[in-house]
Amino acid sequence: MASKPFKERDNIHCPAAYTLSILGGKWHVPILWTLKHNHVMRYNELRREIEGITNIMLTQTLKDLEQLGLIHREQFNEVPPRVEYSLTEDGGSLLDSVAELAKWGRKHLEKQK
Repeated sequence: MASKPFKERDNIHCPAAYTLSILGGKWHVPILWTLKHNHVMRYNELRREIEGITNIMLTQTLKDLEQLGLIHREQFNEVPPRVEYSLTEDGGSLLDSVAELAKWGRKHLEKQK
């Protein structure tokens, strides 16, 4: 499973713990980050871009992120069917916070060298 089931997340009352439960999904940040830099992508484009992710994990994580409102899934009724994924405003604002965490991480890593 991509991350904690929603039932477990619903019982988290601390905003920081809730956010970390979302970020704790192994593939959440790589998918969000990839969508941020590519804007709109199809499933196979995401699969090729994100090294090491399996089809099952990509499918599950995309569903999870869509349910959380962090990505938008648009299905086009064409033959063959086409589905595109993009970052929502909430997904973009979460990545802004992740960028701040990354700044802290860089500083902390430098201190340990």
